Amino acid sequence: MTFIGAFIVVAINAVIGTVIAWVLVRDDFRGKSLVNAVIDLPFALPTIVAGLTLLTLYGPQSPVGVHIAYTRGSVVLALCFVTLPFVVRTVQPVLLELDTDMEQAARSLGASDFTVFRRIVLPNLLPGILSGCVLALARALGEIGAVLVVTGALPYRTEVASVYIFKLINGSYDTAAAASVAVVLLAAAFVLILAFGAMRFFLTRHERA
Repeated sequence: MTFIGAFIVVAINAVIGTVIAWVLVRDDFRGKSLVNAVIDLPFALPTIVAGLTLLTLYGPQSPVGVHIAYTRGSVVLALCFVTLPFVVRTVQPVLLELDTDMEQAARSLGASDFTVFRRIVLPNLLPGILSGCVLALARALGEIGAVLVVTGALPYRTEVASVYIFKLINGSYDTAAAASVAVVLLAAAFVLILAFGAMRFFLTRHERA
């Protein structure tokens, strides 16, 4: 569940984070500075506070009428909240440095907006998106506070590996078992990060040629 949840979160944030970064860079609207500040909120909030905030919004007494606390959906929700800024903040600088002349030239030659995005913008954004995904994945695999509060860490239902390790150390004091799980998690995370790095190297190899 830990890895499935992390991959779902990375996929969601890759799309939503890129869209938010695009809006913040390419569009001007009222409240833009407020949105920028909200994006950085998970960086400033202690993870326990983030979990309590999510529990208040999406718990049994939800003011928005959505109750998903203590479910597997709450795992994805908590991890999305704490990892979204990593994708947004890595894609933003790439968009700021992206030369728009190529986009305008493509449009003048009759290319549609979708074609311009697919053939020109997206290839340039992919390295930044992948970098953000790596950071989001690393944070998702190691997150404890927000997940512990909003999911309840129910064994075999909403308990992720990082919380399980925490319980082994602070509950049963079984440091050997905790170390074993931690080694597996570390090895898997290392392999996944190397895979993302290889993808990024492959996508940017033409820039070094």
